[in-house]
Amino acid sequence: MAYETIDWTVDADGVATLTLSRPDALNAFDLTMARELEQVFLADARDDDVRAVVVTGSGRAFCAGMDLSADGNVFGLDESLRPTPEEFRAAFDQAPYNEGVRDTGGKVTLAIHALPKPVIAAINGPAVGIGATMTLAMDLRLASTKARIGFVFGRLGIVPEACSSWFLPRIVGIQQALEWVYSADILTAEQAHAGRLVRSLHEPDDLVPAALELARSFVKDRSTVALGLAKQLLYRNSAAAEPLEAHLSDSLAMYYASIADGKEGVAAFLEKRTPEFRGRASEVPRIFP
Repeated sequence: MAYETIDWTVDADGVATLTLSRPDALNAFDLTMARELEQVFLADARDDDVRAVVVTGSGRAFCAGMDLSADGNVFGLDESLRPTPEEFRAAFDQAPYNEGVRDTGGKVTLAIHALPKPVIAAINGPAVGIGATMTLAMDLRLASTKARIGFVFGRLGIVPEACSSWFLPRIVGIQQALEWVYSADILTAEQAHAGRLVRSLHEPDDLVPAALELARSFVKDRSTVALGLAKQLLYRNSAAAEPLEAHLSDSLAMYYASIADGKEGVAAFLEKRTPEFRGRASEVPRIFP
């Protein structure tokens, strides 16, 4: 389908490029972009022809954060509601809370996180607020040497959103996460790299090609089902209460992999040939309750 705020292309290797495309507004995040990003990750990116996704920005910015020029509540929230925690948890996905209270950025990051495929951020320029937190749900972040990243909520009197209170400490550690949120400073690319937020730094013209090449290296001659299972295992079990939880889910994942693409992988290894995996991402089995 056609989109207003993003561009979506898929190459012959199944690597999709998602480009935030409001360059005149530094790709600022608005409610239309929120809906379109959620649609992409819940539908387009789940097509079996798509094997990995690279996300970048058009022009000189990745995403300058929430578009604060909108009328009314710029976050699209219903200011007449006063839900208690109990009321909200019981009906968060129903009216009026689904649209009136839920954080729009969080809906996007949950959709990104749920995709059973590699997602790579290519942060080409300023990434502030939701422009920074949306990348936390992506599996790896590469950055241009011109990137600037800021968790600037304290400057606006708001709090970390888009599930970033879950993602950021897991990526950089609680001490670094707290310092960056408390200070609300704009980080240079080098500071973000030193703090382990980004995997690697690249010259501007080299960034997206490097991200695409990395994505191809993840999916070429790889089982899409095994990748999808591995993503679930690493995210879920890194937060499990005890190793038994990892053992139980590992066991189910190993069982289902071994009777499917695993047979082809073992045969190809023994026959010294390239495997021809036939599993589809849409067929990733359920291994968690």
